[in-house]
Amino acid sequence: MYRVKVHRARKGERRSFAETDYAAQLDAAHQYLKAPIVVVWDNLNTHISAAMRQRIASRDWLHVIQLPAYAPDLNPTESVWSHVKRSLGNLAVTNVDHLATVVRNRLKRIQYRPHLLTGFLAQTGLTLEPEPP
Repeated sequence: MYRVKVHRARKGERRSFAETDYAAQLDAAHQYLKAPIVVVWDNLNTHISAAMRQRIASRDWLHVIQLPAYAPDLNPTESVWSHVKRSLGNLAVTNVDHLATVVRNRLKRIQYRPHLLTGFLAQTGLTLEPEPP
């Protein structure tokens, strides 16, 4: 398991990732892991664009599983957020930065409990094994 740093936009910066940003992040993860990568993506416009399909096709170590148009039950991220939100039920925070710190802490706890991550994936019925051609 590895940690992905998420870029937070500052004032004046664009808030979304472009195809080049996603490609750079995947390339960096591949360099770090030295292993094939499986990505489960929703239908964000940058995930399904022609430019992104070309970038994916040029990386033989990258396998992308594309979710249907609306499929929260197939997205393991939904289980992660559900788990985190349950732990925030009685939380009183002083400001947004405090809330962000607490959420990062909860996510980090999940990172060190791989059985939880395996369970979140199992709930979807998806596997990390690529389908045979």
